[in-house]
Amino acid sequence: MKRILSGIQPTGNLHLGNYLGALKRFVQLQHEAECYFCVVDLHALTVPRDPADLREKTMEVATLYLAAGLDPDKMTMFIQSHVGAHAEASWLLECVARVGELDRMIQFKEKSKGSDSVSVGLYTYPVLMAADILLYRADAVPVGEDQKQHLELCRDLAERFNRNYGDVLTVPEPLIGKLGARIMGLDNPRKKMSKSAGSPANFIALLDDPDTIVKKIKRAVTDSENEIRYDPEAKPGISNLLVIYSLLADESIPSLEHRYRGVGYGQFKRDLAEVVVEHLQPIQKRYRELRQSGDVERVLAEGAERAGRVAQETLIKMKEAMGLLPRLG
Repeated sequence: MKRILSGIQPTGNLHLGNYLGALKRFVQLQHEAECYFCVVDLHALTVPRDPADLREKTMEVATLYLAAGLDPDKMTMFIQSHVGAHAEASWLLECVARVGELDRMIQFKEKSKGSDSVSVGLYTYPVLMAADILLYRADAVPVGEDQKQHLELCRDLAERFNRNYGDVLTVPEPLIGKLGARIMGLDNPRKKMSKSAGSPANFIALLDDPDTIVKKIKRAVTDSENEIRYDPEAKPGISNLLVIYSLLADESIPSLEHRYRGVGYGQFKRDLAEVVVEHLQPIQKRYRELRQSGDVERVLAEGAERAGRVAQETLIKMKEAMGLLPRLG
């Protein structure tokens, strides 16, 4: 059985793009592989965060993991900072990484916008991501297109470490979904739906109430043709809505195109809003129950213990390979 690792940052509001591009896939993968899913709170520190908000969002993401269908008996779920090996392995890999590699990271260029006042953590973030993956000897990593460059760096670091110090690390493969891996913004369908978007009109949050969902879909940017047809280049807005509808209703896009032939955008959007609300309501109900139960804290504690054992085993091998003296006693 293959081993898989992935994680989500506890920043902003988890939205439909996170669900369709990541969480929904996590739920499927837990039945097919040995899975480790974490809430990557250390990554959230690369830019200033309100401490109370970070704690709340960390619990929110962990709870949504379970509410969406992740089963503690079928996968391991934990908080990144609860496993100290992540920070230590990151330093070991920083001593293998090269400045030129990090200089080429597109996300750093976009987020730093040429400023000298950004944190060093934002610069070395891809190395910590590599440590997250390599500690668990993951065979594959579910990633979106925007993270593909970071996974390539991870692979390069693993191969270089193995060349320099012996065959210790597993070189992971990317696991990129074809449909739904990149859900676009409702207000700008040429850019990815984002938790950090300037306007809440960009996304449908997983905890949005039904009225808010209906309003957001009703106002979603489309085009003037009023023809429901999948054409991402010419019709990015309606194409994005078709992808969302297809994934939630488990109906092919050609079937949806046929069903809505001659039907205007208004009726299509009303039907889509109904599908989204019906799909999210059980998740929201389960979320509210979990927050009151205390089960999330228990799952996270057990997950950190299991993950910690695996991560520590890899970390010890990395340190021994690099020549660090083992602790006695």
